[in-house]
Amino acid sequence: MRFLSDQDVYHITIGFLRDRGHDVLTTRELNMSRAADEELLIKAKEMNRILITRDKDFGALVFLNKIQTGVILLRMTPTIMGDVHQQLISLLDNNKEDELLRLFSIVEPTRYRLRNI
Repeated sequence: MRFLSDQDVYHITIGFLRDRGHDVLTTRELNMSRAADEELLIKAKEMNRILITRDKDFGALVFLNKIQTGVILLRMTPTIMGDVHQQLISLLDNNKEDELLRLFSIVEPTRYRLRNI
């Protein structure tokens, strides 16, 4: 799958996804580390990538501002990273990329939730 990683996603998570064959582009690689959240969503949509973030503010942009592109929100801290990574893999294994591009996904230590956008 193709992802655009927000600047707040842990480097370990980016490596975790890349090690599993996913195409992860970071905001740093795009020189967008200081870009506004709205700009990142628009860029993800233009590039046909799923935005992956730890920032809850993206929910408002997707649902209230109607910037409709797939987002995966990781509800994690370093102490629960392993559990969240396992749920993330389950999410990716059970859903196709074109489906995730139309969903707002929340990944927590014990489950993941999906919401149509």
